[in-house]
Amino acid sequence: MRFIPSTMSTQHPDNASSAYWCNKAFLNTTDEIEEAYRAFKELGCDEYMWDWEGKFVDEAVIDKLFRRYTSYFKKHPIGKEKFLTYRIPNIWTERGYRLARAFMNILTSADLAQELRFHTPPIFEVILPMTKSAKQIIETEEMFRKIARLKCEVFKHGQQCVFQDIQVIPLIERIEDLTNIDPILEPYIRFYRKTYKKSLSHLRPFIARSDPALNSGLIPAVISAKAALSQLYILSNRMGIPFYPIIGTGSLPFRGSVNPLNIKEAIKEYSGIRTVTIQSAFKYDYAAQDVKSALKFLKKTLPKLKPVIFSAKEIEIIKNINQIALKPYKQTIEQLSEFVNRMAACIPPRRERMLHIGLFGYSRGVGKVSLPRAIPFTAAFYSVGIPPEFIGTGRALRKIKQLGLFDFLKRAYVNIARDLFHAGKYLNRENLTKLAKKMPAFREIEEDVRTVEEVFGEELGPYKPHHFLHRNLTSNVYYKMEMGIDVSTDIIEAAKLRRSLG
Repeated sequence: MRFIPSTMSTQHPDNASSAYWCNKAFLNTTDEIEEAYRAFKELGCDEYMWDWEGKFVDEAVIDKLFRRYTSYFKKHPIGKEKFLTYRIPNIWTERGYRLARAFMNILTSADLAQELRFHTPPIFEVILPMTKSAKQIIETEEMFRKIARLKCEVFKHGQQCVFQDIQVIPLIERIEDLTNIDPILEPYIRFYRKTYKKSLSHLRPFIARSDPALNSGLIPAVISAKAALSQLYILSNRMGIPFYPIIGTGSLPFRGSVNPLNIKEAIKEYSGIRTVTIQSAFKYDYAAQDVKSALKFLKKTLPKLKPVIFSAKEIEIIKNINQIALKPYKQTIEQLSEFVNRMAACIPPRRERMLHIGLFGYSRGVGKVSLPRAIPFTAAFYSVGIPPEFIGTGRALRKIKQLGLFDFLKRAYVNIARDLFHAGKYLNRENLTKLAKKMPAFREIEEDVRTVEEVFGEELGPYKPHHFLHRNLTSNVYYKMEMGIDVSTDIIEAAKLRRSLG
């Protein structure tokens, strides 16, 4: 059985501070080669996501890693001890030419590894974003197989005729799919058995956490992830195939609350996860010792933890709560799309992302509006002191209490109070009041904030010196935006105080 990574370093651009190894906050595609090496060697990460979705990418990554760091990867082979995993474009939302390049790159990387006498193939899994059906998984694997066969036919040597199969890691992002995961995975497992006369050795389903929050709000994102974990373990037992779930989490509560100082609580929330994404803020906005200590904790702890299992009735309650919470969140966000896109344009870039191309392309959408991706979306609201964790949440909690579901929610979302009050430290009530006088949607958020305080019996707001400094910086952002003055410095300094851009 192959080694299952516990920690997957990623290129998600949520860091406020500079990378410790180059004194730069913006990392280009060339820098990412060294970042991968340092994530493996210095931080001890097991896996690195090489992202082809919505960003520029250095296609010579395997060649450069092998030639620059030969001795390290001879001792720690990629594909055996360390893993480079491509997140590929989804051809159902993006044209296929970049996927063709990614697949040819994987195949030629296997040839190079063989030629240089490294372990081969170095890359044998790919992450398929926005997976919605078994058909997409099956067709992606078959496309790779066809390209591999064509390459074999044309070149007829080396690995060309040996390496023809790749395994897809389905990244599931919609709350309706996370709470109903069997129709995606079970047909794929049955197809595999029928077609190849054998069972899958294992499966690594990937639970999204950021995009569900962007699309549906905080509460649905958390409890849908928990529902997915429960269903995955039940399906794994029923099908007789080991599942090793991955979760994609950022540092702030809206995007997962996974950071070096909150790691024990976060893992308790998502108990049963086998691999956690380690995004840029986790790596670069915390003290090196805290980062390394947290990564060691994950490696030691994740394989031992068991998931919370929900009954079919409880899954239906989760779906009901999702619908309750989605309605006020969507109502407010649709009104604020222009505001959030204007604010997101002020967020300093951290990677060489491609331009957004509209709804369900590289950007994301809620209802009929197009929004920035999850990191600039989160950064936009935090930069004016209005954490997005509260949007729709207060109104949802009121309804949940009225229906007698609050005790269940607290069992399903263990850290709900902790997450909301952490976010609340960065609330700028003065900015919210001023914006509420201009736009009705912000009056709805004021209602959310008041209701959260009523439900949990505690006032939100800053209480330590760095929280007050954050409030002051977000006030600067508000007034400078009004005056047409550049706000990038204040945005970055505030982000450093909360230890994440978005």
